[in-house]
Amino acid sequence: MPDILQALKSVIQSFVKDENKTPLHIGEAMGCWIFLALVGETQVQTEAGINSTTDPELRKALQEAVNLFKSEKERISAFMRSEGIPLPPLSESKPISDPNSVPLGVKLTDNELANSLNIKMVILITYCANAIIQSARNDVTLIWMEYLQEYMTFGATLKELVKRRGWLKVPPYYYAPGAPIK
Repeated sequence: MPDILQALKSVIQSFVKDENKTPLHIGEAMGCWIFLALVGETQVQTEAGINSTTDPELRKALQEAVNLFKSEKERISAFMRSEGIPLPPLSESKPISDPNSVPLGVKLTDNELANSLNIKMVILITYCANAIIQSARNDVTLIWMEYLQEYMTFGATLKELVKRRGWLKVPPYYYAPGAPIK
C-alpha cells in the first residue's frame, strides 16, 4: 500500500513551486510560534525523563524523541526567522545526570515517563493535523505534514514499547445499552 502522507506531500510540493509567496496569515504565524514553544518545552521535559530512568529501551526511546524535537526546533526556527516571526523564549536543555541520584519523591516511574511521552505524541499529532487544515500556504502545509508523519512514525514505535511493557493506559470498554457483553 502506498504511503498516503508521502503521496499528499508530493502533490502539495508540485503546487509549492508555482505558488506566489503571500505573507503568512496570523494563524500560520501563531501556529509556528506555539508549536516551537510546545516542542521546546517537551524536549526539556523529555531530557529530564532520560535523567530519571535506567531502563535501556525507554532511555533509547526518550533520546530518539529528544533528537526529533531538536531537529524540528531547528527547522521551524529557521523557517520562522526567514518569515520574520519572533521566536518564543525557550528553556535550556537539561544536562545529563545519574538517574540513580534522583530522589524517589521526585523521580517519575518508567510507566509515567512512557505514558507522558505517549500523550505528548497525541497532542503534537493533533496540533499538526489542525495546523495543516488552517494553513493557506502550501509550503507551510508541507512543514506540518512532515512533522505529522514524523510523530506518527515515532508514536507507532513508542506504542509498541508501551504495550509490550504493559504500560499502555487503556480506557474502560464501552458497551452500548442492550449490546451483548463479550
